[in-house]
Amino acid sequence: MKLSREFYSRDTESVARELLGKIIVHKTKEGILKGKIVETEAYFGINDPASHAYRKKTKRNFLMFETPGKAYVYFCYGNHWLFNIVAKEDNNPGAVLIRALEPLEGIDIMKKKRGADDIKSLTNGPGKLTRALSIDKRQNGFDLTGNVIFLEDADENFDIIKAKRIGISKGKSKLFRFYIKKNTFVSSGR
Repeated sequence: MKLSREFYSRDTESVARELLGKIIVHKTKEGILKGKIVETEAYFGINDPASHAYRKKTKRNFLMFETPGKAYVYFCYGNHWLFNIVAKEDNNPGAVLIRALEPLEGIDIMKKKRGADDIKSLTNGPGKLTRALSIDKRQNGFDLTGNVIFLEDADENFDIIKAKRIGISKGKSKLFRFYIKKNTFVSSGR
């Protein structure tokens, strides 16, 4: 069952935690690509110095202030696209970075896109998973309740680890990173 807009229209931290285990589906011209979310990070607005929305609304971050359930894709470190999901309540900006996936379907396509054969390192980082799932600036602003890129519910029990976010210089002490305990597809920043 596809996740509804209401799922994303809640507290960013809760959505980040509850996205674990959900399935990302991207229907591409090469085929359907699917992966289970195994790691996320929550980013907020004016009270979160690590967030793009920390100071004000800009041309880059405006989606964090807009409708929940949209893709927020941006270029990072000069060579990686990062896939975020706008998740917030009321007028508070927020988004969830998808940090790692467990590949489920279209794995041969993902390997070709990544130029990699090792399934364990195929999508175990935010830049790796966007390349494997063919996500870039063209998907920025996509409605994730639509039919091209969307998330499906999944029923699975697992333990969740709460940790510090990775690759940021400010707001390092906040425990807004979540991942599935003992999942071998979590990024190397365990």
